[in-house]
Amino acid sequence: MTALSILHVDDEDDIREVAAFALELDPAITVTSAGSGEAALAELDGGLRPGVILLDVMMPHLDGPGTLARIRERTEHQATPVIFMTARAQSGEVDHYRALGALDVITKPFDPMSLAGDVRAILAAQP
Repeated sequence: MTALSILHVDDEDDIREVAAFALELDPAITVTSAGSGEAALAELDGGLRPGVILLDVMMPHLDGPGTLARIRERTEHQATPVIFMTARAQSGEVDHYRALGALDVITKPFDPMSLAGDVRAILAAQP
């Protein structure tokens, strides 16, 4: 498997913990977790260069779409792939998230056994 660095951003501790465990079932994946949009931006500003960012949509203070906009302001992260994670994933909402620049959406609750494969499949489907 190809090595993959993931920045996972979610304000809920238990979701971050389960996602990190699930993603790291793939031995080629390393995960950095952030509990807020602000914490994610600090990780990026500190030099983190993830291969993909998994970004919760609904977070207090700075939500997922706001975080994505701030990520795109950083030249070195304008092309970093972002996948939103949300329980709100009706087709119109998914289209909206894609229009904001997300590659795709993973619906919560996610399947821990397939999360790493789902992320890799989304990345592989990109041109």
